[in-house]
Amino acid sequence: MTVVTYDSTSTMAAARDRYFAVNGFGADGGYNDAWANFELGSMPFPFPNTAARVRALRYHDLHHVLTGFDTNFIGELEISAWEISAGCKGFVAAWVLNLAGVSAWVLAPRRIFAAWVRGRRSRSLYGLPLEPLLESTVAEAREKMHVPERAPKATAGDVATFAVAATVGTIVALALFVTLLPLVPIGLLARRLVKVPPKAADGGASS
Repeated sequence: MTVVTYDSTSTMAAARDRYFAVNGFGADGGYNDAWANFELGSMPFPFPNTAARVRALRYHDLHHVLTGFDTNFIGELEISAWEISAGCKGFVAAWVLNLAGVSAWVLAPRRIFAAWVRGRRSRSLYGLPLEPLLESTVAEAREKMHVPERAPKATAGDVATFAVAATVGTIVALALFVTLLPLVPIGLLARRLVKVPPKAADGGASS
């Protein structure tokens, strides 16, 4: 997956359009799709693209623009850590999916912990009015949300909170696995019928 960069003088709306185009998410980012799909290796885990997920996804996509995290598997784990530590507010779908993502920190511990530290110094966009956000420039949004370009030196508080999130995330991930496992045959059948290569979605709330 190509790492996308964004002109800091572009509006968030224009940067999001570029994000959609480069990642092949379609003009609407997949917001109107009936189903979302998470791939664990070659095993598809389809789940309904609920209104709660779409509500969170509209902010999640903008967070990719703010942070520069990729949309490949490790990039989604990074942004899961960033969003949890920056705060998901009242977005339950974001809390659940991102905590599950943090549980996989062992796949890239340094990168995911660095994302956690960046998030602890940032504020997330969750809950803010979308239209003003989309009209602001990327630079303005990054400054308003205090998003550092790279992770600063970690503190004991960073380590302790990350350990708690990883523990809770493991419990959440196991619960999700048990819940979604019955849907695997549906995903396999859909892949066979459509006859297209599998498209991995996010490990957090992404398209």
